[in-house]
Amino acid sequence: MGNVVVVFHLVFVLFVVFGGVLLVRWRRVVWVHAPSVIWGIVVESTGYICPLTPIENLFRELGGELGYRGDFLEQYILPILYPIGLTRGDQLVLGMFVFVINIVFYWYAFIYKKRIYSH
Repeated sequence: MGNVVVVFHLVFVLFVVFGGVLLVRWRRVVWVHAPSVIWGIVVESTGYICPLTPIENLFRELGGELGYRGDFLEQYILPILYPIGLTRGDQLVLGMFVFVINIVFYWYAFIYKKRIYSH
C-alpha cells in the first residue's frame, strides 16, 4: 500500500507541475489544478511535509517494512520525490519553478489563446 501512495504522490506532483497543459484543452481543470498548484508551492516554499509522506510511512510500518528495499518504485520513483541532499534553498527554487511554469500555462490558456480566437 505504501507503493500505491508513492505512485499517487508522484502523479500529484506531476499534475501540479505540468497539469497546466491540460488547461489549454479543458479549462475547467483550473478548479482542481489551481488549488493543487497553491498547495505545491506552499509545501515547497515553507518546508511543510505533505500529508502523503506520513501516510506512506504509516502503511510501510503497518506492512512491517523498515525502509526501502530496491524494487522499481523505490529505486526510481522515490529519489524523484525525496532526493538526497535536498536543501531549503532547493525547495524554494522548486516552488518558484512550479509557480513560473504554471503562470505560463495559465497565461497561454486564459489570455493568449483567448486573443487568438477572438480575432
